[in-house]
Amino acid sequence: MTEHLSALLDYGREKGMITEFDESYVVNKVLALIGGDRFERTEHRHFENIDEILSGLLDFAAENGKLEDNTVTYRDILAAEIMDNLTPRPSELNENFFEKYEKSPKEATDFFYELSKNNNYIMTERVKKNIVWKSKTKYGELDITINLSKPEKDPKEIAKAKLAKQTGYPKCLLCAENVGVRGNANHPPRTNHRIIPLNLAGERWYLQYSPYVYYNEHCIALSSKHTPMKIEKATFDRLLDFVEQFPHYFIGSNSDLPIVGGSILTHNHFQGGNYEFAMAKQPIKYKFTFKGYEDIEAGIVDWALSTIRLIGSDRARLSELGEKILNKWRGYSDEENEILAYTDQLHNTVTPIARQRNGKFELDIILRNNRTNEKYPFGIFHAHEEYHYIKKEGIGLIEAMGLAVLPPRLITQFGELNDKVKQEIADVFTKILENCGVFKDTECGLNGFVKFMYSVNE
Repeated sequence: MTEHLSALLDYGREKGMITEFDESYVVNKVLALIGGDRFERTEHRHFENIDEILSGLLDFAAENGKLEDNTVTYRDILAAEIMDNLTPRPSELNENFFEKYEKSPKEATDFFYELSKNNNYIMTERVKKNIVWKSKTKYGELDITINLSKPEKDPKEIAKAKLAKQTGYPKCLLCAENVGVRGNANHPPRTNHRIIPLNLAGERWYLQYSPYVYYNEHCIALSSKHTPMKIEKATFDRLLDFVEQFPHYFIGSNSDLPIVGGSILTHNHFQGGNYEFAMAKQPIKYKFTFKGYEDIEAGIVDWALSTIRLIGSDRARLSELGEKILNKWRGYSDEENEILAYTDQLHNTVTPIARQRNGKFELDIILRNNRTNEKYPFGIFHAHEEYHYIKKEGIGLIEAMGLAVLPPRLITQFGELNDKVKQEIADVFTKILENCGVFKDTECGLNGFVKFMYSVNE
């Protein structure tokens, strides 16, 4: 224990999280957590990462009866409590963040991202277990990840979550009140969790990083209010405000309906980061001019999902046009392309993404529809059953942009993941994305897409 606790102190100082004047405080806090009653600093062997240091402390705690159960769940809870003692208090973190932001938004996010990795809130070692590669497709290079750090979610469970009555504290994993929560068997620990306050379009939001990052600086912006996902003009305003404040980041929102939405529909939030996905690299294939918005470059993106791109210098104008497209799409039906806006419920929504590029704002609007029928009970514009051997979960924001998050069962299904297998997986994922496109890459589909674009001008 002495060796591991000495290593923890050196780790904290090396990462700039504590100074020599914090050492006794940290030691005594950690001793109380793990059941130790004495400590003398000692030389220690080299540890590869923070997980190795924590492992020794957690083993000691287990021997002293300080773990409710010596399982991953309760070891994670205690590990977070230990790392909390090396993590700045929220007010101190915020002061440092905005001090750096005055110099450079990138310097501020670099600081926050490194802290979130160093204090083990971002589960870096677990993320390394994911199998990751890129594959060439007709839509550019897609990112493929076999997720070995999180379980696969069932689309029906996700749909039920939005309708479920909210109880308990915090109400969900995205509530701001999670900061400092100890956690339990049904709620992951958040004692070492920190968030940064933001003002997005006049509302209080917060910035945090995902504990299981799927790409560089995978961040989450979350509303201060526990309200369900809702796509509206205010969504476009917030997204564009965010990229004005953090021009090196993109940000997007999952849609607000099950099947075509994300895994959490009960709390309004966005996902962003410092990464360029395949979709962002794809050009406008067919240009289009919206009446009254001649100052905005617009068109259909060369992408698997039906995507409209708006480019302009005035973000308020982009947001106005985005609202016009959204409102038209909400009530739009095209039976020839199997698009019905309503049956017994609303089916049309969008997945919006914002970024800055070449000094201009860009707003991508992916048209989505969550209707099901007898032939496609999981969704007409969803992964069809013939492809469920690769993925059956809904295609949310991240995947709609070109990053596949696939279940661990593929390891046992395929055995060796050689180049041929990897390409097969990428090709099937491409077909899944095409399944999700409401207007297919056919004459009928293209005519339908163009017809919709003209209808916005009416």
